[in-house]
Amino acid sequence: QVQLVESGGGLVQAGGSLRLSCAASGSMFSLYRMGWYRQAPGKQRELVARITSGASTNYADSVKGRFTISRDNAKNTVYLQMNSLKPEDTAVYYCWAEGHWGQGTQVTVSS
Repeated sequence: QVQLVESGGGLVQAGGSLRLSCAASGSMFSLYRMGWYRQAPGKQRELVARITSGASTNYADSVKGRFTISRDNAKNTVYLQMNSLKPEDTAVYYCWAEGHWGQGTQVTVSS
């Protein structure tokens, strides 16, 4: 069982930045595929970014060039650096690892 705890959400003005963190349990973290998803009100959950155990990454088109996913295997933590935030980035952001989900953290971007 993998437990995931997100942090770092909040309220920010358009154009601002936030960094989300997701701490994972387990000794096999370095082997996990990790990802960030988001769900806005009335919309389906969508992929934001993913990172493999080998640190290969892929991003949704809507966040390319603005968001960066990274991992620190020594800290069992994955990050999502979000820059140039837009109101349409407002959503609950969820951490994912090998089929397991965190509880989510709210990101609100005001115009």
